[in-house]
Amino acid sequence: MAEKKQVPLRLSEKLYAEIAAWAEDDFRSINGQIEYLLTECVKHRKKKAQSSLEELD
Repeated sequence: MAEKKQVPLRLSEKLYAEIAAWAEDDFRSINGQIEYLLTECVKHRKKKAQSSLEELD
């Protein structure tokens, strides 16, 4: 498995609480939830970029 990078992250108390509640609902740690959300956003961005390229063809 690839080594994971540690990244300091500052969140507002409100955002942290929202992510913490969501993580609990999804049975994930807060760190796991943030990683999941970022991964999904990157996948979505790649799909969107691919769709844009296909529209140009």
